[in-house]
Amino acid sequence: MANREIEIQVKIENSKPLLEYLESKAILKSEKRQVDEYFTPPDRDFTAKRPIKEWLRLRDSEGCSSLNYKSFHFDKDGKSSYRDEYETEIKDIKQVKNIFASLGFKSLVVVEKVRQSWDYQDYEVSLDSVKDLGDFVEIEYKGENDTNPKKITEEMIKFLKSQNVGRIERNHVGYPFQLLFPGEVEWERVKS
Repeated sequence: MANREIEIQVKIENSKPLLEYLESKAILKSEKRQVDEYFTPPDRDFTAKRPIKEWLRLRDSEGCSSLNYKSFHFDKDGKSSYRDEYETEIKDIKQVKNIFASLGFKSLVVVEKVRQSWDYQDYEVSLDSVKDLGDFVEIEYKGENDTNPKKITEEMIKFLKSQNVGRIERNHVGYPFQLLFPGEVEWERVKS
């Protein structure tokens, strides 16, 4: 499914072995500063219910802008291993913000980060340094066969473990939630 996103976001104890591995085995795709602003429409507050099911984001990535909507799918434990994602480039981010303001959309939070991204096999592996949150690893599946998101996310964790990164802690909420509701973030330590 072209509009399905399967990814994990984790903190790792030691990024050096992963970085060395990526520099020798993967293709550096980009290193960019990204500013993501999240919005909620006037007719419903995306942040009112837990778990948060939807995000609407404007991204400025060094002059290249995009609009993105995500709708999460949850298991019985309230954890998401995939989401529907719709994204398109936009020509003028300021005009889109003006349109949002005219329609009553409310800005929720701004996430600022520096992201290094590599292509490795069926994955995009990103090292993120996020303002006010710290350093993270995101791995997004880019392969063709995405019929089993749970299995794919398990393979992502297995890949990280094979890089001897030490302790791996995962959350299922993302950067905007962590900034908006830091007291509600639950970190799940991945078993060795």
